[in-house]
Amino acid sequence: MSRYLLAIDQGTTSSRAIVFDATGTRIGVAQQEFRQYFPRDGWVEHDAREIWDTTLSVCRQALARAKIEARQLVGVGITNQRETTILWDRASGEPIHPAIVWQDRRTTSTCVKLRADGHEDLVVERTGLLIDPYFSATKVAWILDHVDGARVRAERGELAFGTVDSWLLWNLTGGRTHCTDATNASRTALFNIHTQDWDDRLLALFRVPRALLPEVRDCAADYGRTDRQWLGAEVPIAGVAGDQHAALVGQACFEPGMAKSTYGTGCFLMLNTGERALRSENRLLTTLAYRLQGRPVYAVEGSIFVAGAAMQWLRDGLGLIRHASESLAHAEQVGVENPVYLVPAFTGLGAPHWDPDARGAILGLTRDTGIAEIVTAGLQSVCYQTKDLVRAIQNDGARLETLRVDGGMAVNDWVMQFLADILNVTVDRPAVTETTALGAAYLAGLQTGVFSGLDDIARLWSCERRFQPDMRPALRESLYAGWLDAVDRICNH
Repeated sequence: MSRYLLAIDQGTTSSRAIVFDATGTRIGVAQQEFRQYFPRDGWVEHDAREIWDTTLSVCRQALARAKIEARQLVGVGITNQRETTILWDRASGEPIHPAIVWQDRRTTSTCVKLRADGHEDLVVERTGLLIDPYFSATKVAWILDHVDGARVRAERGELAFGTVDSWLLWNLTGGRTHCTDATNASRTALFNIHTQDWDDRLLALFRVPRALLPEVRDCAADYGRTDRQWLGAEVPIAGVAGDQHAALVGQACFEPGMAKSTYGTGCFLMLNTGERALRSENRLLTTLAYRLQGRPVYAVEGSIFVAGAAMQWLRDGLGLIRHASESLAHAEQVGVENPVYLVPAFTGLGAPHWDPDARGAILGLTRDTGIAEIVTAGLQSVCYQTKDLVRAIQNDGARLETLRVDGGMAVNDWVMQFLADILNVTVDRPAVTETTALGAAYLAGLQTGVFSGLDDIARLWSCERRFQPDMRPALRESLYAGWLDAVDRICNH
């Protein structure tokens, strides 16, 4: 009898569902974009109801395209955009405010004050994170302070907080499960990654009532069952992880020193550090890689806010291309020696700069500059930003010789070759590039017995193409020096 797993991959710009079989082969997929809201400069919001509606829709479509029924599923795994913050009424299930997205910078002044007051060491020591608007804690406080009566209602236990995984769990189970997993919890700035619990000092610092918080469980655990009305059967929800952690699992990076980089809306490079929580001296983040059977495995991570979103902007904002696939022809025309640099700091710069006030710029423009150069600069910006992260990791003393890549941009051969060249490391692209969803399916499969352990999963990983660096060192250094100069010009010194 075939054993199928449904993976929900709820991302920043779209909701997706994929049905996998027990070999990790995709047999049905559906995806639906949803609206982005930008009410003010640096603010980014989603409609939480639309997140749920699109998620349910793609789950039903994926099952239909796989030609199976929900009763044939062994389990459901969830992976999600992290840090995005939703508060809802426990009685009605209605959100009390639009979801504040991870990219949102509205709490910058709050973070500046907290840092000025000397609180960052406490936050770094307990969470592995920096004080930054990126993380959930200040977003929660902002909603409580700006929605009438919300703080009082939260303290009375009438409201629930969750990242997107918690919101989906709540809805899928008909309000019976208010949980999150350890990886999503580790991105809130409220969770102590050493004690593996919500931290009272952090809750007090960020003014977040404990009554709001979900229960924290392992990445592979019992999260209840889907309500029959949604998919036509009650299916165990058995795996949950934030998108980057799920991708690490999907890439089978289970040994210390193994690393993956995911190219979606943003770019996130994660290096497994094993049972040791490595504190970065170069403004990278210490985070949970995953937690299984109560045992945490740690990682160091660099977060880039804008990767694929830069190409989306070139397509939708400027109209320079009609489809992201057109970028390849432009890049092949221009070549790697492009004098134009696009720094996509639309909502500030992430690691290792952490400058929330930086804004995007295109530099090096001349009368010869055309659409092809600007589009190519958009592709190259993703690789340059990855180089920033790799350099920081190396300065922290970690070795990175091979990088496993995934996400939408990983299918672009030109970008992957330029990435290998500019990093001077081998880049491996797996046979399945949808590793975020695959990781969620693997976690659900671990819990439900489809896989006996991580070794089972590691055996399923296979390399589709390997990109070896083949660039002159002098050219590599010259191109990257131009990038550093461009970043320096937009940063807030």
